[in-house]
Amino acid sequence: MLMRTDPFRELDRLAQQMLGASGTWSRPAAVPMDAYREGDAYVIMMDLPGVTVDAIDIDVERNMLTVKAERRPVEKADGVQMELSERPLGVFSRQLMLADTLDTEKITADYTAGVLTLRIPIAERAKPRKIAIGSGDDRRQISG
Repeated sequence: MLMRTDPFRELDRLAQQMLGASGTWSRPAAVPMDAYREGDAYVIMMDLPGVTVDAIDIDVERNMLTVKAERRPVEKADGVQMELSERPLGVFSRQLMLADTLDTEKITADYTAGVLTLRIPIAERAKPRKIAIGSGDDRRQISG
């Protein structure tokens, strides 16, 4: 049997359940994330521990990026009695509005050690560029 050292842990767990910490398809829980720019791309890292790759769904519609994942219960053998269950199960989701300056056609995703990493490159049209200046010799007069 597991011994609990914090007498308020069970109360905290019950409060989280009452407040909807586990998500459902109609009301998913939020996914914690970090976002930063690295060179010519934006990087988004989302924590999804205990989620299998096939339970993650990533969609882009216009400029709306949606990540949904589901943490399913682990199959237990017959006769197993749960002593403590604190890991949230259910559906997790995050939606982000992406700027027009990002190239949504070239988003890449990697899932390692429970962290989903998305790389979204900056579109070529949004990168700074030099404008060539024509000289006076290139001018032509329009006659009418």
